[in-house]
Amino acid sequence: MDNKTTKRFGAFGIMFTGDVKINGPMIDIHDNEHVHLNTEKMGSPVDQKRDSSEKQTSSQQQSCSEEMFKYVHPSLDDEEGWKIHNEVKRLVKRQGIQEICQYLNNLVLEKKIFLPNMPSVAYVELVRMGMPDEEGFTLKTFMKYYRK
Repeated sequence: MDNKTTKRFGAFGIMFTGDVKINGPMIDIHDNEHVHLNTEKMGSPVDQKRDSSEKQTSSQQQSCSEEMFKYVHPSLDDEEGWKIHNEVKRLVKRQGIQEICQYLNNLVLEKKIFLPNMPSVAYVELVRMGMPDEEGFTLKTFMKYYRK
């Protein structure tokens, strides 16, 4: 017997001896999804390219699935716009009216967003972003703290 190691794999009653190479895409038969095998070392240039392309595709997928916050300042690029969108979305789901209005005013001072003069228009957009419209989050309460 020579020094070459032999690997044996059994699948569906078939025995494979030696190195097994798979050409083409593999599909998980249980979930009907593609199986990705990562045989490259971490931190390789290919991984870095893949990470940057995944970031681009995630922002592209996000742009397809939902509309960006309407009042993002036009001088910002799309990537910054989506960051602002995600911040506002997280903010309106977790904070009260006073904190939301204060944060929006800070973003206006930083020239990251602009706000309409009519509070009712801004209120509708924030409700679309996920702000509750129940007691404590009414338009009347919002108008009390808007732009102050």
